[in-house]
Amino acid sequence: MTSTMIPVKIDYSDPTDLYEQVAGQIRRAIADGEAKPGERLPPARDLAAVMSVNTNTVLRALRVLRDEGLLEFRRGRGISVTAAPEHGAVQHRTRELVEFARINGYSIEELVDMVRAAR
Repeated sequence: MTSTMIPVKIDYSDPTDLYEQVAGQIRRAIADGEAKPGERLPPARDLAAVMSVNTNTVLRALRVLRDEGLLEFRRGRGISVTAAPEHGAVQHRTRELVEFARINGYSIEELVDMVRAAR
């Protein structure tokens, strides 16, 4: 398993939260093939130093990407890319749909029925 440094560009004048910018840039690096499944990312503190942001900002971005299914955290082995962005995007959209359904009063079971009916 190899490690890759991801070129991340942060725009401090952009109103988008820094962690979202970091997550977006890493997502893009994965989509562009700069970071492939199986490759390890540098430690968060190294990424933070390169990007001139706080380590907690990078950690928050990495957790978002882990929750999307793009990264895997393994104790003693670091953080590695696990999937292509398409997989992560589907998981992300699924979470958004579940939240949207909840806000509008639908249960998970009702949502599942709607998804099955949409096939």
